Amino acid sequence: MRTYLSAALSVVLVVLLAVLVPVAALSAWVDLEIDNTDRYVDAVAPLASNPDVQSTVTDLITDGAMKQIDAGPLQDTVREFLRQAVLSFTTTDAFQDAWNAANRTAHEAVTAALNGNTGEAVTIDLAPVTERVKQNLEENGVPFADRIPVQHTDITLISADRADQLRQTFRLLRTGSVWPAVATLVVAVPAVAVAWLRGGGPGRRRSWPAALSATAVAGLGFALGALVLRAVLAYTRDRVLSEVPDSETAGAAAVYDALTGSLRTTVWAVFAVGLAVALCAGLVRGWARMRGRGRERVGRGEVGRPG
Repeated sequence: MRTYLSAALSVVLVVLLAVLVPVAALSAWVDLEIDNTDRYVDAVAPLASNPDVQSTVTDLITDGAMKQIDAGPLQDTVREFLRQAVLSFTTTDAFQDAWNAANRTAHEAVTAALNGNTGEAVTIDLAPVTERVKQNLEENGVPFADRIPVQHTDITLISADRADQLRQTFRLLRTGSVWPAVATLVVAVPAVAVAWLRGGGPGRRRSWPAALSATAVAGLGFALGALVLRAVLAYTRDRVLSEVPDSETAGAAAVYDALTGSLRTTVWAVFAVGLAVALCAGLVRGWARMRGRGRERVGRGEVGRPG
């Protein structure tokens, strides 16, 4: 009966940790990165040199400009010329500055969209980028640069329907803050302590196998929780990008991956540590049991007795 009870408690511990670990990581991510403007901008700043983002920004600005330009039979030639000029600008420091400014402004829109009930898509407004592009091209005498309209041109990150579905989840995660992480420790640490005390506590030899077993189970729960988080990230990515316009998918994917980069790092760190703890605790427990059996055999006089 005691064996069945221990097995049941181990299963409960693993399941609890498999749920709490991803919730804790997501709550901390929302609190520390999504809700923090500086961290948000720092996360997406490197995307200014990402080819997919540069291509998406270039196409959107070029498309907007060509709606204002009628070059007759040279329309395609002018389009390609202007596109190459804009693409060249995306490799400059000025573009990096404009991209950071656009995302600093976008962060306000992102948090507003996820906090409110606007029914609007979550987007990055490229107007600050477009303004810098136009200014740069005009200063360099690029034909038709003055025709580039400085208006709201967006990269869609999350469609309106998907944003509506995610708002409640973000609210719950934001409310949770650091408490799911605290709950994770409250579940894991006492589980090991209780197992240790059930074995007799300090000075009792049998307390250590019980504590090691609980530690191995806790490590396994952390590793499983990390895999659950990885699955959630992959599923959410596919669902979010499936509703983004095809022309903006590559850019939106790059932004999504940049914003969730810290979570993917957390996944593998927690998985590695959890698995290492589980394996080490299991090996030490196995070694201790083998040593204990050896002592018992010596005590009974079985070792060294002629066959």
